[in-house]
Amino acid sequence: MCKTKSINTHSTEQSIDKKALIFGLTSVLLYGMGFGLTTPVIPFLVQPYVSSSESQAMIIALLTFIYGICVFLAAPGLGALSDRYGRRPVLIICLLGSAAGYLIFGIGGALWVLFLGRIIDGLTGGNISTILAYFADITPKEQRTKYFGWAGAAAGAGSIVGPSLGGLLANFGYSIPMFFGVIITLLNVIYGVIYMPESLRKDRRLDKIQLVRLNPFTQFASIFSIKNLKWIFIAIFLLGVPSGSLQTLFSQFAKDTFKWGPTLIGIMFSVLGALDIITQSFIMPKLLMKLKVEKIAILGMVSETIAYGFFAASGIFSYFPFFIVGTIIFGFGDAIFGPAVNGMASSAVSSKEQGRIQGGSQSIQALTRIIGPMLGGGLYVSLGHSSPAIMGVILVTAAIATMHKGVSLTTLK
Repeated sequence: MCKTKSINTHSTEQSIDKKALIFGLTSVLLYGMGFGLTTPVIPFLVQPYVSSSESQAMIIALLTFIYGICVFLAAPGLGALSDRYGRRPVLIICLLGSAAGYLIFGIGGALWVLFLGRIIDGLTGGNISTILAYFADITPKEQRTKYFGWAGAAAGAGSIVGPSLGGLLANFGYSIPMFFGVIITLLNVIYGVIYMPESLRKDRRLDKIQLVRLNPFTQFASIFSIKNLKWIFIAIFLLGVPSGSLQTLFSQFAKDTFKWGPTLIGIMFSVLGALDIITQSFIMPKLLMKLKVEKIAILGMVSETIAYGFFAASGIFSYFPFFIVGTIIFGFGDAIFGPAVNGMASSAVSSKEQGRIQGGSQSIQALTRIIGPMLGGGLYVSLGHSSPAIMGVILVTAAIATMHKGVSLTTLK
């Protein structure tokens, strides 16, 4: 029988519902694994429908572009729905949509089918923001950064297994990793239906959803009106544009520059996942004892700037060791930035606003997945394979200055 009992959260760590915590971490683990399964094979799934590597890069950018538009349009509404009706039903619907998206993308047969798969996955792609709101519900405010770090480590674990497994499964056919993604996502749905407790108590839910909260553009503008979060969100945007480009072109860059296949590309994604676990499990706790979360976020951004420099050098000199070093440094920076900035944003608002904030953050990330891939893809084709990384150095440097200004002007409560 489905267990839908709401969780009572208090201010002490001992009151955390262990079953809820296990479900949340498992969901993030499978999310990371499902995403990682598909990334090494995307260029090879697109390849039959295009005539050159440049066209291939642009099609991949367009697929990411359309996915980002759909997430941007849907994420605020999903966040509002989770604030009104609870996290559980929204999360399960999102997972079902992801399974359908994987299935259609794996079936393929034409470019429009691939785009259809990304559209369906994108419209239900707010599941990670709902999961983060779920974590905010079940954890004490003062410990959210730590638990967001645990979530990052769980995603890292999935990212270790997923890409390597995806690369290996690709030996049996490039669509096989997509079908495996369908299976693990549906298993997560079944687990959620049976075991997932609702985390948002009825007395903490919105009384009603105003239509303005379903408008992504109004919602997007409204989160920037929150005084103590404005500069954080601007920094997230500046950081996210090159990151969106990198995620889109990582596999294509490795394929074109170093002639790597799915297996080697999968291993590199697994390295990123391993760095997540190492950083979240061993480095992040020590950083939290010595630095404020604002400083940790800036440290992560500085690391990413250095990483983009190595990525650019690896393309200019066609020297893959630079690419590996860049991947390691980027993995460290991304691993500490994510939980730090999520903790900062979550702690700045009440429990009734968690869905709004996480949905708004998801909208920003979706917007960067719209702008980043198209901008990076255009630079990749017109100015050379290293130009998206050079863009990363410039924009993340600007993001550091923005975050520093925000930390100087505001005090997060």
